Amino acid sequence: MKRALLPVLCGLFFSSSAFAGDIDVGNFVTQSDFRDFSKDLTGALSYKAVQPAEAMGLTGFDIGIELGVTELKHSSLWQIATGSDENWLPVPKLHISKGLPFDFNIGGFYTQVPDSNIKLWGAELSYAVLAGSTLSPALAVRGAYTRLTGVSQLDFETKSIDVSVSKGLAMFTPFAGVGYVWADSNPNVVGLASEKIEASKIFAGLNFNIALGNLAFEADKTGDNMTYSAKLGLRF
Repeated sequence: MKRALLPVLCGLFFSSSAFAGDIDVGNFVTQSDFRDFSKDLTGALSYKAVQPAEAMGLTGFDIGIELGVTELKHSSLWQIATGSDENWLPVPKLHISKGLPFDFNIGGFYTQVPDSNIKLWGAELSYAVLAGSTLSPALAVRGAYTRLTGVSQLDFETKSIDVSVSKGLAMFTPFAGVGYVWADSNPNVVGLASEKIEASKIFAGLNFNIALGNLAFEADKTGDNMTYSAKLGLRF
């Protein structure tokens, strides 16, 4: 890791000016620049579950405030698009998951990046092929979708699928997984064409639970972009 996770997250949590600037894709003059910018969007705005693979059961809930920070591989293009000279994009979220019958979980999030026109929502449905127990790991398959709103010049959405595994160890539950992401990036400006981005992903994290309180961390690499996430909330 080029930077330590906790200092980055803490700095962005308490900074009111971590990112500023509205996206304006009309500032791009070449298709290749728009494609590279769309790759960063895919890494930053695709779905991050930040939770173990286990089925939560019919009465289970996971609700938390989350912050993900994504390293921008094409930061010079973000300066063109937003006027903001930043190497990281912070994405705060309100994230909720609910257990369903038959080892299914459903979840989603909503966010609006401060001082930006980035608004984003996402949804997921997962199935625990192995529900998990005190003796055996959990194994889950997840399908997810995200959609960018608020940027009038850009229609952007992602679809993803992943497989994850987790195993509870007392209060700690480490988890990891692999997946694939498909993104559609459609500019509503003259001179630029739509781009379809595909990227593999790999992620790992740790969930820490005391009574109803819950803290989770996750590192995700989608394409060339690293995202570090932390979530604080309730899980039961």
